[in-house]
Amino acid sequence: MPHLSADDPPEAPATFDAALRQAIRRRGLPLQRVCDRLAERGIRISPATLSHWQRGRSLPERPQSLRAVRKLEEILAVPHGHLVGLLQPHRPRGRARTRGQDVAVSRRVFAPGSEVERALGDAFALFNRDIAPVSVHEAVRVAEDRCVRHLSVTQVLRAVCDGPDRLTLVHQVDEGVPPDVDITVHCGSLGAVRTEESLRCVVADILLGRPLRRGETAVVRYEVDFRSGPAASSFYERRVRTNLREYLLHVSFAPGAVPASCHKYYRRRTDAPREQVTRLVVDASRTAHLYPAKCTPGVHGLHWAWPSAQDGAG
Repeated sequence: MPHLSADDPPEAPATFDAALRQAIRRRGLPLQRVCDRLAERGIRISPATLSHWQRGRSLPERPQSLRAVRKLEEILAVPHGHLVGLLQPHRPRGRARTRGQDVAVSRRVFAPGSEVERALGDAFALFNRDIAPVSVHEAVRVAEDRCVRHLSVTQVLRAVCDGPDRLTLVHQVDEGVPPDVDITVHCGSLGAVRTEESLRCVVADILLGRPLRRGETAVVRYEVDFRSGPAASSFYERRVRTNLREYLLHVSFAPGAVPASCHKYYRRRTDAPREQVTRLVVDASRTAHLYPAKCTPGVHGLHWAWPSAQDGAG
């Protein structure tokens, strides 16, 4: 069973409106005074707007409003990025949502006709729409044959509305590898599993044990064992649909499979080119990791190059 917490602790509200309300109360500032301090910084927001935000009647959406939220973090003495991190990107304007995320959240990351959309079919519109990851830690092991053979993932999830009872996974495997991987769930329980061999995808549900309430969190932890393939692996990446508070990707290489070079990168969408490419050092324990300061929607990953036969001979 997953580890569930019925309520977030008082110092860490689960939603933007609750966090803003708590921060204003702790500072003891009237809404008009908060607006005055924003005006001193060149941002004009009405007390009525602030009242709507802290009551959950609407959310900041426009660039000016998001600038105001960043300044509010300074004025209210909350950690940098705390309030902004509680906002789901590009939510519909107006009243706060009572249902899950729109399919557009997925389409901003997954290109039209992506393998994930084709593997899920009509269910793509419902793809984890009622639940969002807060943090993700994953450890990847590359074996002596230079193939990714093992993956261990721990996720902290938060319900964005009442009712979600599962997390859906879609993992792609290297070309030429059968997608009938072995999945072991340690927090949660394994539900339906199916493979899409033509797409090199395995789709699985991790059951949370019961429906979550809005704002409730759950921890899932699972491992995936991949069969060895005919071609060496050269990258690993995660598709992120909403802002993560924390993402850690830790790749370990077997003693006989140490890459010649390793880089981290970001892609805006699954069909976009790599950008923000930065060289990483593979340390003495033969590992490299990615830990972005801000994990925004898009594709985050590591890629590596293997020594050539000539290099090995030298």
